[in-house]
Amino acid sequence: MNQKLERILPRVQKPARYVGGEYNQVIKDKNTVDLRFAFCFPDTYEIGMSNLGMRILYGIMNAMDGVWCERVFAPWPDMEEEMRRAQMPLYALESGDAVKEFDIIGFSLGYEMAFSNVLNMLDLAGVPLHANERTELSPLVMAGGTACFNAEPLADFIDLFSLGEGEDVTVELLELYRRAKTEKWNKQRFLRAAAEIEGIYVPSLYEISYHADGTIAAIVPKDGVRAVVRKRIVQDMDKAYFPTKTIVPSTEVVNDRVTLELFRGCIRGCRFCQAGYVYRPVRNRSKELLAQYGVEALQDSGYQEMTLSSLSTSDYKPLNDLCDSLMEYCDAHKIHLSLPSLRADNFSMELQQRLAKGRKVGLTFAPEAGSQRLRDVINKNLTEEDLLHSCKIAFEGGWSAVKLYFMLGLPTETDEDIIEIARIADHVVHTWREYAPDKRRGVSVTVSTSWFVPKPHTAFQWEAQISKEEYERRVQLLRQSIRAKAVSYKWHDSDTSFLEAVLSRGDRRMGRVLEAAWRRGAKMDAWQDYYNLDLWLAAFEACGLEPAFYANRVRSRDEILPWSMISSGVSQDFLWRERQRAYQGVTTPDCRQMCTGCGANCLIGGGECDV
Repeated sequence: MNQKLERILPRVQKPARYVGGEYNQVIKDKNTVDLRFAFCFPDTYEIGMSNLGMRILYGIMNAMDGVWCERVFAPWPDMEEEMRRAQMPLYALESGDAVKEFDIIGFSLGYEMAFSNVLNMLDLAGVPLHANERTELSPLVMAGGTACFNAEPLADFIDLFSLGEGEDVTVELLELYRRAKTEKWNKQRFLRAAAEIEGIYVPSLYEISYHADGTIAAIVPKDGVRAVVRKRIVQDMDKAYFPTKTIVPSTEVVNDRVTLELFRGCIRGCRFCQAGYVYRPVRNRSKELLAQYGVEALQDSGYQEMTLSSLSTSDYKPLNDLCDSLMEYCDAHKIHLSLPSLRADNFSMELQQRLAKGRKVGLTFAPEAGSQRLRDVINKNLTEEDLLHSCKIAFEGGWSAVKLYFMLGLPTETDEDIIEIARIADHVVHTWREYAPDKRRGVSVTVSTSWFVPKPHTAFQWEAQISKEEYERRVQLLRQSIRAKAVSYKWHDSDTSFLEAVLSRGDRRMGRVLEAAWRRGAKMDAWQDYYNLDLWLAAFEACGLEPAFYANRVRSRDEILPWSMISSGVSQDFLWRERQRAYQGVTTPDCRQMCTGCGANCLIGGGECDV
């Protein structure tokens, strides 16, 4: 271990975050590799090591001969302070080598509030912030993840973005880089060649111009590159890599368990849900392969818990059979099987009985809106009767805690819709009183609300976020409307959601604001202890931009959006039709009932989605 690190670790919280040496980490001989990849997660070790996508790509890259992928996480501020004081640059866990020595520095970005950490990590690594300052081929800085579907706020800092699922495109990109390195290409030649790979967006190859009112006038591709970059997906999930042999963290992480991914995509068409659109089309793994993967991962890791995960887990058709296959092993080895992302309209008695074999932790449902009218607007396709029926099943089975998630600020929302949230919570309590066999424990109903953020590549991408003052008024209205003692209410911080809306809808000029905020001290913005909206507001003022222009303004159908050069595979015409149907209060059936013509099946050759 580095002597500086040895001296630092006793002075910081959770030193296990920074030492590596975990079971199943990959160590290679530096003399036998020709490409080193620093895989950076712009949050803490505990968050990053819970990320399944990072585990998948770590395994894929390290399976390539001549490639060594190592992990890098954002240090907590106490560790960062010690590192800067000791002039110790950001390093990778496996080798302890400085990040700036690597060929490629790649960031996994699932959340806009991590953007400031990207700049902070580059600076801590001693790597120039701006892409145009890094004139050599190495180090190349790239990024991928859901937050990259609008890449523009980071366009000044990132050389290229990988859009969509990374299993195949990462291998292609790394092979191209190895060729460029061997043949001594310059950076510009490599970037131009990389732009030919489907799913790779190189922001420097697109010129953005603006109207006098601040809206985008044109996005002009340069040097003959494609006008629209379409995301990449894995065509066949049964052939896709799954990390049955994965790193076992040496300290507790957020998701300290085996995560078994059932399928990608979602059959539902919730109009607010970015993940539901950008991960289309639905592609399942076979239950036989999943059962094999689950047992292998448990045996290798020694975990005592496994979660079956997807955007809507209970929509996996052979879920009951899969649970039966896994429970034999789980029961014999005292392993808890959990099923998150359950829909309130298909929480069956069979499913409840399987869950009852494990611990009766609280169940979570997401009605999203209080009234049927507003649930139709957002295309939730869920009735109050569905929710109460699921709660009845759960209460009859012995559960006594239910969490209900809603959003405030959805398009067309009224005060009556908000009051309906309190009424639904009361009805859940009444359902417990009527059907719970044992009432000695009492019931706990938690209502949680978040502030609606209109996201790119959704039917509501043209919408405005309501003002902060209006959101806080609606929070108070709901607080006053909840009177049952068994119901508790939690709401999301307004400052965070406001900035999330600004960043997720920002254009390329947002890079100036991002840098100005970081230089003022912005970092760890996803953590309430460190997030400071005033730093960002000062940065906006210094850059002559207005955050409300991005967060609180309705876009017109013909406005060029900052992310218009990026395609999720779902057509803009379809999204606009869904917006129109929302205002008409008309629902769209899920993909299992009928194909709605969103366009995502073009990603699998125009064939049928695996629904």
